[in-house]
Amino acid sequence: MADRYVEVTLTKRDVRCTARLLDDRAPLTCAAVWEALPLVGDVYHAKFARNEIYALFPPLTGVEPPLENPTVTPIPGDLCYFSFEGARLGNRAHGFDRTIRPEATVVDLALFYERNNLLLNGDVGWVPGTVWGEVVEGLEEMAAACNDLWRTGAAGETLTYARA
Repeated sequence: MADRYVEVTLTKRDVRCTARLLDDRAPLTCAAVWEALPLVGDVYHAKFARNEIYALFPPLTGVEPPLENPTVTPIPGDLCYFSFEGARLGNRAHGFDRTIRPEATVVDLALFYERNNLLLNGDVGWVPGTVWGEVVEGLEEMAAACNDLWRTGAAGETLTYARA
């Protein structure tokens, strides 16, 4: 299979990076994401994991992919996939501006832009994610935009994942 790529964009800031899908390491997750593209959602900046931005989506497929190529210590440029039951994200400390129903499943597609991340949440413990892509172009510009998002806020900003 030829390499496949996605473009990740902070829409309002007009900053993008390109990532290669890790089909060889996370084939089921890559297939689920690829078939669901394009995806656009409100962007959030992590509170617990540190250098992470993400958007939340409804389930991408009828059956959630299993944990593949797992990590709890993502590195700069990692794209990670998380699937949560709504109750795991129901704590207002997460800062979501919408209600997440306890019975709902929520997919979190994240981009890690800097070092020293640890997927440990005080409410639920370790939160392993599937690394399904790696940024191959534009990470420096994206990291600068993510730091700006952290300092100035995410209100009105969207995160887009699209086929490149």
